[in-house]
Amino acid sequence: MKTQSYYRLKRQTAIVTGANSGIGKSIAINLAREGANVVINYHSREEDTREVIEEIKSFGGEAMGFKADVSREAEVDAMFRKTIETYGTIHILVNNAGIQMDAPIDQMSIEQWQKVIDVNLTGTFLCSRLAITEFKKRGVDEQVSVSAGKIICISSVHEIIPWAGRANYAASKGGMMLLMKSMAQETAPHMIRINSIGPGAIKTSINKEYWSDPEKAKKMLELIPYNRLGEPEDIARAAVWLASDESEYVTGTTLFVDGGMTLYPGFAEGG
Repeated sequence: MKTQSYYRLKRQTAIVTGANSGIGKSIAINLAREGANVVINYHSREEDTREVIEEIKSFGGEAMGFKADVSREAEVDAMFRKTIETYGTIHILVNNAGIQMDAPIDQMSIEQWQKVIDVNLTGTFLCSRLAITEFKKRGVDEQVSVSAGKIICISSVHEIIPWAGRANYAASKGGMMLLMKSMAQETAPHMIRINSIGPGAIKTSINKEYWSDPEKAKKMLELIPYNRLGEPEDIARAAVWLASDESEYVTGTTLFVDGGMTLYPGFAEGG
């Protein structure tokens, strides 16, 4: 379903991390459709980044790419400097970059543990810290937005649902949840809003082996009361709403977009 644009983000600038594929790509495109200038952060696959920028520019949007590893402080600093140099300021940050390195807990290496924590959790901290610094420095410009700035963390249903074999990933998302809430509590008096989106099973390349196989897809659907897999667009529409003034009174919460996965469907028949 194509999202209709009302230019709710006109004159705003957004950084979307991990934005050259999957959920990040859809969020970047939809923010641009609403009038935002979008910085497409990526770690690899520069050609994919160029394709996203071309798509945005094809409908009159504005975007640029910036290669940076969000777990590295100097690279994050450079990305924010370039964004502010190019567009003047930043209004929206989407912490989407994330990785999985799965292993049973007794076989998980320190490298697998640390890399997932570094990208998923420390990357969120590094980017959010700089965004909040800019939001507080600039303050509210009511001609642009009633909020000084908005941060959206792309978390997961696994911030609350345990996930065997992926303890590092679940820990990173659980940590992201309390990082988000703590930042939201601290910055709300400055008219800064910080929220998360918790996707369920979304059809992206990272889980293609499951949704492209009829038997595996059927098993996945047993976990989803709404009886369909999610699309990146489902998450993008939620992100646009959280970035817009329509959600002005929403901060410090996770919006689960999961078709009911967090309803624990195994208990639907009485447990």
